[in-house]
Amino acid sequence: MLSTSTIQIVQSTVPVLASHGAAITKVFYQRLFQAHPELKHVFNQSNQRSDRQSQALATAVYAAAAHIDQLETLKPVLLPVLHKHRSLQIKPEMYPIVGHELLGAMQDVLGEAATPDILRAWGEAYGEIANLFITLEAELYAQDEQAKGFSGYQTVEISDVEEQADGIRALTFRTDGPLPAYRAGQYITVRIQDKDGLWHNRQYSLTTASNTVTYTIGVKREGIVSDYLHAAQVGDTVLISAPAGAFTLDASSEPVVLIAGGIGITPMLAMADEALAAGRQVTLHHAVQDERNRPFNEQLSLLEQRGARVIRYAEHLATDQVGRLPKDVIASITDLTYVCGPEAMIQYVIEHFTASSDKLHYEIFGPALAFSAETPVAQ
Repeated sequence: MLSTSTIQIVQSTVPVLASHGAAITKVFYQRLFQAHPELKHVFNQSNQRSDRQSQALATAVYAAAAHIDQLETLKPVLLPVLHKHRSLQIKPEMYPIVGHELLGAMQDVLGEAATPDILRAWGEAYGEIANLFITLEAELYAQDEQAKGFSGYQTVEISDVEEQADGIRALTFRTDGPLPAYRAGQYITVRIQDKDGLWHNRQYSLTTASNTVTYTIGVKREGIVSDYLHAAQVGDTVLISAPAGAFTLDASSEPVVLIAGGIGITPMLAMADEALAAGRQVTLHHAVQDERNRPFNEQLSLLEQRGARVIRYAEHLATDQVGRLPKDVIASITDLTYVCGPEAMIQYVIEHFTASSDKLHYEIFGPALAFSAETPVAQ
């Protein structure tokens, strides 16, 4: 337990972190990769270049400082991060390394303002935060090993490839034995190694309800891992980690509304599949830039045949609707709603959603805490 004086010192630094947090975390990553280049194999380097990762860490540090006397209250906010850490195989031995470099970055950025008392207090506080992460992540690892029989990265074979639209393809994986079950909305991490020996890890949503035989993902071509997967052929193998993610369909019987933008349709396909199998009413809204390049159109038609109401939107061609979802349609929704797509679309839905906030759940692609820092509604 932290002493009262330590808690007071940490909480007193909240205004400092609010103004210098992004600078501190940016310096932190520079220090981290210089001292421990092997960790480049874990952290998304694209997010590093765009500062998304440092923004997400700054948000986490700020939240921890503000709630250092009641860290347990952060568990719902941290759950997506914990799942991401588990999918990337973050281990307890990494936390002391991160703590050392984070304190060093604080001292580099704050200079004399980072007094010995402040650094001592933050060292103790970081230990508490790290222990919370380690404990909660251990529970997720145990679930993998006990319920899923799957740990670390495993080799799977590509058994099918389907071109869905310009720059988007679906890949199906299988192994010799059964694959771990998952909940609709979850993702797997695909790990590949580039020509320079650097490992890259990316998360891709599973597009069907769990069947324990195959995993299918949708891949938009926009980076190193996706380039590799777009060049891959049936029979090739890749490494994946077990399904993870907190953005999952609930187990109730109530009607469900799914709202997707572009490639954000991928987890919604699995949710619709699972919900229909359970006899639930499903309404699915899907917006794209161009109807001629709508991915998974055949799968959407099959969902319609099973009873789903699918409403298609496109910016450049007339379909059921032109453009984005009307504000009044969003405002009229009262059912449990899941949203996945570009951040601007999610913010648009949040702004016009008038039902209770506990009815609205969303998923973004990228560091979730970086988005939550700008979004007033929690998941």
